[in-house]
Amino acid sequence: MTKRDGIASDHLLTQAAATPQDELVAGLSGTPEPIPPQALLAQVLDRANLRRALKQVRQNKGAPGLDGMTVEALPDYLRHHWPEIREQLEVGCYCPQPVKRVEIEKADGKKRPLDIPTVLDRFIQQAIAQVVSAQWEPHFNTHSYGFRPKRSAHQAVRAVQAHIQAGFNWVVDMDLQAFFDRVNHDRLMARLKSRCPDADLLRLINRFLKAGVSIEGQVEPTPLGVPQGGPLSPVLANVVLDELDWELDRRGHRFARYADDCNILVKSKRAGERVMASVTRFVSDSLRLTVNPLWWGKTHRRCGKSAVDRPMNRKFLGFTVSRNGARLKVADKALDKLKDRVRELTRRTRGTTFAVVVAELRETRLGWKAYFGITEVLSPLRDIDKWVRRKLRCYLWKQWGRAGYRELRKRGVSVREAWNTSKSAHGPWRVSQTPALSIALPLRFFEQMGLPSLAPR
Repeated sequence: MTKRDGIASDHLLTQAAATPQDELVAGLSGTPEPIPPQALLAQVLDRANLRRALKQVRQNKGAPGLDGMTVEALPDYLRHHWPEIREQLEVGCYCPQPVKRVEIEKADGKKRPLDIPTVLDRFIQQAIAQVVSAQWEPHFNTHSYGFRPKRSAHQAVRAVQAHIQAGFNWVVDMDLQAFFDRVNHDRLMARLKSRCPDADLLRLINRFLKAGVSIEGQVEPTPLGVPQGGPLSPVLANVVLDELDWELDRRGHRFARYADDCNILVKSKRAGERVMASVTRFVSDSLRLTVNPLWWGKTHRRCGKSAVDRPMNRKFLGFTVSRNGARLKVADKALDKLKDRVRELTRRTRGTTFAVVVAELRETRLGWKAYFGITEVLSPLRDIDKWVRRKLRCYLWKQWGRAGYRELRKRGVSVREAWNTSKSAHGPWRVSQTPALSIALPLRFFEQMGLPSLAPR
């Protein structure tokens, strides 16, 4: 985005209407026309709310939707078209465009659908989400942590850990089958109405739910589900599952929920199986959703995403706990995913310089550390640190090629050690852990390159 675009969009949202040209963005930059204060749609179209929504959409960036419009183009589009869009919203004839479905590969090799609304629809959804969230936030259960202000995944993980340390050392790990694809619209709208009794706003939300999805150019209807990828989806998911939260609370269970991930902590396996059966019935009968069943594979191992098990055998939001003391530990799948990313970045065939590889690794590891930095079991992270440094030594050794002997000597390796290493019949991976490479490329070398360690030393 150019500086000019940024200035224009700020003017769009802050400057009062003074001329007929400025009135092109009335409702965004001017004083809104008087609408009864009880009408929630008026709050959606309020200048301050719209300004917040535009700022959030620009911060989130994201890919274009079906119409190809980019986030950078949105302010200028609103400057020229907002009056007609606002009028459509007020009279109830605004029609959202279908979402564009793309597939994202998951850590287990499977693919997850992601539905991308147009940038304009994202802007309007964000404005709606802010108002709906404000209406529902005071009434949400305290054990719900996902997509709520001043709440985080870390708090959910800590809550589960506290329950385990209090003696609730069996977990009912519930996974809702294709949750976002199977939300019942009628039940959702009925729940929304209880806190948002504005027919105009409810009608607009329902239009977003029914907008359809474009799959490989073919638009298909959406009689069920909440599209993943839009700003409104997380709020609506919390509205749906708030009913489950209060049911678990009424029954006196200890639990933590983050979006559609829910862990219920109990004191025995028998109690866990009883809770799993009763909650599964509630989810099916009342919420009209399905809990992924537990089933047994050919090797008599438990399969499926839902289970009653010891917490150290399950993962929650990328974490698990240790067997002794229930200390937080990074789950194996999260570590495997990080290692896959490192392998991708250190592929020799990328044709990238070593400095660029280290810079990319730095960015990846800083982001990873920001989330997993609360872990208390550090030995797996130290192993990852050693493994990453070995991968980088291997990468450099391949780059040096025939110049390996000279590079080792330049870095202080003895003649004998450098000669034996450079003439070794072993491959680069085996050579990468030799004393010569450790002397030539010590820990200090990677620190000077700006590569952060995952585990404090």
